[in-house]
Amino acid sequence: MTKITAEHLSRSAIVYVRQSTFYQVMNNLESGRRQYGLVERARQLGWSDVQVIDEDLGRSGSGTARAGFEKLLTTICERNVGAVLSLEASRLARNGRDWHTLLEFCGLVGTLIVDEDGIYDPRLPNDRLLLGMKGTMSEMEVSVFRQRSIEAIKQKARRGEYFSTVGVGYVKCEGDRIDKDPDRRVRDAISLIFRKFAELQTVRQVLVWIRQEQIFLPILQQGPGKQPILWKAPVYHTLHHILTNPVYAGAYAFGRRGTTVALVEGRKRMIRSIRRAADSWEVLIKDHHEGYISWEEFVRNQEIISDNANGKSYLGRGSVRRGEALLPGLFRCGRCGRKLTVHYGSRGTHTQRYACRGAFSALAEMSCISFGGMRVDQVFGDEVLERVQPLGIEAALTAMKNLEREHSEKRLQLENALEQARFEAARAHRQYDASDPENRLVTSELERRWNERLVAVRALEEELVRLETDQKPALTSPDRDRLLLLGEDLARAWNNPDVTNETRKKIVRLLIKEIVVDVSDKTIDLIIHWQGGDHTRLTVKKNRAGQTRWSNDDNVIDLIEALARQMPDKSIAAVLNRSGKQTGRGNTWTRMRVCSVRTQKGIALYQEGERKARGEVTLNEAADILAVSPSTVRRMIEIGLLPAQQLCKGAPWIIREEALHTDNVQCEADCRRARIPSSHDPRQRTLEL
Repeated sequence: MTKITAEHLSRSAIVYVRQSTFYQVMNNLESGRRQYGLVERARQLGWSDVQVIDEDLGRSGSGTARAGFEKLLTTICERNVGAVLSLEASRLARNGRDWHTLLEFCGLVGTLIVDEDGIYDPRLPNDRLLLGMKGTMSEMEVSVFRQRSIEAIKQKARRGEYFSTVGVGYVKCEGDRIDKDPDRRVRDAISLIFRKFAELQTVRQVLVWIRQEQIFLPILQQGPGKQPILWKAPVYHTLHHILTNPVYAGAYAFGRRGTTVALVEGRKRMIRSIRRAADSWEVLIKDHHEGYISWEEFVRNQEIISDNANGKSYLGRGSVRRGEALLPGLFRCGRCGRKLTVHYGSRGTHTQRYACRGAFSALAEMSCISFGGMRVDQVFGDEVLERVQPLGIEAALTAMKNLEREHSEKRLQLENALEQARFEAARAHRQYDASDPENRLVTSELERRWNERLVAVRALEEELVRLETDQKPALTSPDRDRLLLLGEDLARAWNNPDVTNETRKKIVRLLIKEIVVDVSDKTIDLIIHWQGGDHTRLTVKKNRAGQTRWSNDDNVIDLIEALARQMPDKSIAAVLNRSGKQTGRGNTWTRMRVCSVRTQKGIALYQEGERKARGEVTLNEAADILAVSPSTVRRMIEIGLLPAQQLCKGAPWIIREEALHTDNVQCEADCRRARIPSSHDPRQRTLEL
């Protein structure tokens, strides 16, 4: 009794073809031929309409979404399939859910299942039982295979001998070892990345510098067998991968990424790119091979990269950004523990405030604290300068070395590229010479390749000459003297207009780990956590309401108030300018500016005769009263004979009129008028002739 009926033959037969990975598709060719060979078997069984579903080549059958399998189920439900042919049950499904769904649908519509062993009708109990056992065995088989392979990989990884891929800059050696790439150009390029990151402190700045200098980096080309190294302009992901890979620190690491299973639309989806913390890696063997950097430097680099992630970490400081604020990312609220954010004023004002939002967004509560940043930044700038002043000369010498190395790094990369290009040109020449000159089909192509290599060599030679021609000396002798002078006086270097805010922020972050801040009624209380572990307490006075960095100095206000009782506004402006006083914005004084300050502070306008009513005279007026010269009155003031007051340099002398009528002053004035030198010795007598 045959299970194939006329109804089955009136429908289509579907051959389902699947291989789990693309490697199997490319290399296990016999398996593919056997599966496609089922088409002929379907015709031998009597089907004239045979279709092939092979959309799932390279896809696992362990529960992941498969477009070809979904198409198969849809066609079965439409009662268009008389039989499903597969090499074995594992080709159709490797998990119970898909397998039993297929059996259920086939049983409902009367579709047969055919493999190499036989023909099965899911509607028959015995066939259903046998198919169920085949599916269970298939699922169990893949679980056992997976467990065995994973345990074998882990066992090899514990010895530090398992390498699925090798990072650029390393090559596999005998005995399951890796060593540095013998190509000097590759080694120098990898070392350059780590040197620039130590200098610039961010991955993006390293990327910007390398692209600006037009330096190419080695890239591994993916593919079977040994692939040549390509040289390309880097992208962010390439640099980030190199800087975060522990293999460059001489360490062997296994299990840096985890795998999780997610259900998406009822299907299993494997997520394999979840990063694990270093303490969660399954295997970590330090000093496994020769590294480009030390393990301590690698750990420090990871901390910097983690801190640079803006908004992704509760305790992260964020990367250094443009802006006037000196301490963004370093402040932590002393009340709720959150990081303070910086807010800038309107465009062109260059004012900033630090604020802790607290639970403002989540609970609609008030912000914890906020304060102006100008005075705090100034205090911290002075504190940092005090700490680093003893290292000023050493920092200047280091800066000289860095400037000199800046020129040599690009030259080194160009020389390496030129040497590589010359080698490739020589090899192309040898290939051309070894060819048969009569075979123009071959020699024409080899000649074209040789010419391309020669053009590349010529371009690199011209670029190297241009670099030597255009490049100015890193430091001239006057520049060296100036840099050493700035090293002795770091305050002048810190306030130099050529120094960017980014540079100042980097210096601060090298010294300060965190600042805990709280605000009271009149002061800002700060606790500085230095990188070395020390702590320093600082108290900064808060600005009063209405006080800004553009406000006039209190001493100037007091001086204007005193001068307003002696002279009009125009004269006050002249006195302030002669004494070197400036407005809060650094301008000179005018009558209108003095008038504006008086109006704001409620200082009364000078009235003519006001000073005379108080019994006060100026130096010139005193000279007229005593009938002597102004220089004589000035001499009396200097020797202390005549009491007088001068509010500031350039201001007029104010003398009490009653002091002019004392006996000592009158006697001195009489002597000066008579051109007789006076003596202040009480024993001195006058000889009358």
